[in-house]
Amino acid sequence: MLERLNQAMEDIEGRLDQQVDVTELARVAATSEYHLRRMFSALAGMPLSEYVRRRRLTVAGAEVLAGRESLLDIAVRYGYGSGEAFARAFRAMHGVGPGEARRTGAALVSQPRLSFRLTVEGSSSMRYRVVDRPDFTVVGPRTRVPLVHLGPNRAIIDFVRGIGPRMLEQLEKLSDQEPRGIVAVCDDLDPSRAEGTELDYYQGVITSAAAPEGAATLAVPAGSWAVFTTSGPVPQALQELWRDVFTQWFPSNPYRSRPGPEILRTQLSPDRTQADAELWLPVERAG
Repeated sequence: MLERLNQAMEDIEGRLDQQVDVTELARVAATSEYHLRRMFSALAGMPLSEYVRRRRLTVAGAEVLAGRESLLDIAVRYGYGSGEAFARAFRAMHGVGPGEARRTGAALVSQPRLSFRLTVEGSSSMRYRVVDRPDFTVVGPRTRVPLVHLGPNRAIIDFVRGIGPRMLEQLEKLSDQEPRGIVAVCDDLDPSRAEGTELDYYQGVITSAAAPEGAATLAVPAGSWAVFTTSGPVPQALQELWRDVFTQWFPSNPYRSRPGPEILRTQLSPDRTQADAELWLPVERAG
C-alpha cells in the first residue's frame, strides 16, 4: 500500500502545473478515492488538497524568486485565475506577497515532498477482528460538531452533558445488538478530515427498536467492520487508536476503509481519566 501511495506522490509532482485528478491518484495507489483521502490525511497530518496547494505554492515561490517569468504567467500556470488570487494564496502561505518577495528576495516557506514509510514497533500488538454485519440502526440524540484531532472536543463534551439521564436510561434499555450499550457515532465527515470540518455526532445505541421521542435515527447498510480495542488515558488513547489504525493497520492488511459511520464504545474508569474502548470502522477487502 505504501509503495503505491508513494507512486501517487510522484504523480502529484508531475502534475503541479496541471489539474490533479484524485480519481487518477487513487488508481495509481490501487485503492478507492475515499480510502486514499483517509490514508493521506492520517499519514501526512493534512488533507490531500492542502498538500497539493502547498506544493504548488512552494514550486511557484522558487519561480517567483528566479524572476524569469511574469507573476501573472506563474499564477496561471499553477491554476490561479488572476494575479490577485495568486497573491492572496502566496501571502497566506509565505507571509509576503509575490511582488515583494521578488523585489527583496525574501525567505519563503517550503512544503517538502512527502514520502511514506511504515515503522513497525514491536513493543505492542494491535488487537482487532473483522466481522460482517447485516444492516442496523443507530438511535440517539444527534448534533453537528467540529472535528478535533488532538485534545478534548468541547462541542461533544457539552452536547453529551446536556443529554438527560432519563434519555440515557431509555436508550440503554433499547440496546440489543453489538456493540452494546451507549456508543458514540460519527457520520457524514468531510472527505478531507481537516481540523475544524464538521460531522454528525450521535450519542446512542445500536437497536432494532423504534426511536424514543427526541432521538434521531441513522440507518446503516450491511457490510464488513474492523473492530479494534484499546485501553488507556482519555482522550489520548482513543485519538492514538484512530491514528494507529490508519498509519499501521491499514498499510499492513488487505483492507481499505469504505464510507460509513465510525462507532466508538467507551467504558470509563470511576474517575473518568481512563477508558477501555472498542472502535468499529467500516471496511472492505482491498483489490
